[in-house]
Amino acid sequence: CHKVQDSLLSSASRFTDYRGIFNWCVIMLVLTHAHLFLENFIQHGFLVDLRKVLRLLVEDGYNWPSVYLILVSNVFVATALLIEKWQEQGFLSQRTGWVLEAGNLLVLMVFPTAVILHKSTSISVVGSLLSLCFYTVLTLKIYSYHDVNSWYRQGQVGNSGSAEMKEEQEDCPGRREYRDCLTLKDLYYFLMAPTLCYQLNFPRTRTIRKNFLFQRLLEMLILIQLMVGIAQQWIGPIIQRSECTFTNMDTTAKIEHLMELVAPNHFLWLILFYLLSHSCLNFIAELLCFGDREFYGDWWNADNLKAFWSKWNIPFHKWCSRHLYRPLLRRRLAPQHAELTVFVMSAAMCEFLIAVPLQMFRLWIFIIMILEIKVAYFLGHYFTGNYGNGMVWLCMLLGPPIAVMTYFHDYYILNKENSSWTL
Repeated sequence: CHKVQDSLLSSASRFTDYRGIFNWCVIMLVLTHAHLFLENFIQHGFLVDLRKVLRLLVEDGYNWPSVYLILVSNVFVATALLIEKWQEQGFLSQRTGWVLEAGNLLVLMVFPTAVILHKSTSISVVGSLLSLCFYTVLTLKIYSYHDVNSWYRQGQVGNSGSAEMKEEQEDCPGRREYRDCLTLKDLYYFLMAPTLCYQLNFPRTRTIRKNFLFQRLLEMLILIQLMVGIAQQWIGPIIQRSECTFTNMDTTAKIEHLMELVAPNHFLWLILFYLLSHSCLNFIAELLCFGDREFYGDWWNADNLKAFWSKWNIPFHKWCSRHLYRPLLRRRLAPQHAELTVFVMSAAMCEFLIAVPLQMFRLWIFIIMILEIKVAYFLGHYFTGNYGNGMVWLCMLLGPPIAVMTYFHDYYILNKENSSWTL
């Protein structure tokens, strides 16, 4: 009848089946937020209005500058191709080609920034944000394009240039040679493909699945409407109650406002992740018959921040590993210092993408991401397993996403007289 054994909830019991507790948490989460939605609806009524968003997007003269800005990027693309062709034909030396590549990449980043920050430019915040994101992705892609082509020109394939090039030759049938790929068609395929890392031969699928495309398109339409609904119905009333920016709030008011914004902001980020990393990228990949669909890993199971950042955005992680981390190691930089350099660059890029369109340079996103490095370093040995996963989710709730929301909160407070921000 009796034997030596531990209680189920003690750590020594090795019990792991918590499905019932998980279901209870889900039910409590749904009921709690159902109450919040009901309270919000009773207090504010139905605020969701997609027509406001559509009017903002089609307003005459308001978003055309961003369209022109994106079209101008073709000049930099053509320049990149010409530089590669001239180097392959021997018209440019390696050093001269490197200088021209660096100059093209530098202008590629400075040009949209200067246009957005110019006071006489009538470009919207949404247009500025999309344009700057577009140019940033384009810069990373062109950098990879130059880097990989230089490996082929210098005969470094499979050696110091890039070890994964050998795998490419085996994984991609219908292999093409280096000189055959220096065409506009090849370059624009890479620029449209859902990847940041260039190679001569991408894995391809044979057919386009129409049902798969329709599902991803339906997801995009529904999720965009859901995001607009959360912003208008839930986040809008919270921000409109503010009378001053976060900079001028006292500590108690800051904490209260942040706690109110945590839940809707978190849901917004989760939806945005699924929209971009799954629906959009899979839609593009299916259209282009692009075979590699590893756009994200199981970051929700990560037990430390390092694993989380490596799985959250795999295309960017692969670019950093291939074109930044490994080259730093080859220059005999310590792995810890190379990782720190990559993370600081990522933090600076996130700050840049938000601060420039809003023209608010406060370094909050950068500082919080640097603090996450310290958290990962000092607490990584103590918080492992489920505790580490809890720390990851806590940083997801109170980390960079909430810092981004504070930027938009303050921008709204400073520009709420502008009719375009009534949504």
